[in-house]
Amino acid sequence: MSATAENPPASATATATATATVTATATAVEERVTARVISDDPLYRKVPVALRFTAAEPLAVRIVFPADLSPEGTDNEWVFPRALLEAGLQAPTGTGDVRVWPCGRVQAVVEFHSPEGVAVVQFDIAALRRFLRRTYSPATR
Repeated sequence: MSATAENPPASATATATATATVTATATAVEERVTARVISDDPLYRKVPVALRFTAAEPLAVRIVFPADLSPEGTDNEWVFPRALLEAGLQAPTGTGDVRVWPCGRVQAVVEFHSPEGVAVVQFDIAALRRFLRRTYSPATR
């Protein structure tokens, strides 16, 4: 599933639990986290996810899922407003391809909608906040 969300409200199910790699350059931020894909299966699936931001697109963030989750065998990248991700950590937001809402005090859910279906991903709020904080660093402006 791959799409670009134009309107702020949206969701996907995955849970980010740990930061594996943090990269920052003068114009970009990348943070690798572990997320949980939520499904009907009683066991959840942990997946590595890359959170990306570039100064060239200051209003957008990207969430990139690994190629093995895609039927096409390519990375699955979702681009949506940074403000949507920020707002969704406080209250449910989104009405389009991507929706975000807090799930308790330490988790957030991001729901991704595409013609192929819906993916629900849960993340640790701390990982998302850390990433967002880094996107406002003077080094990325």
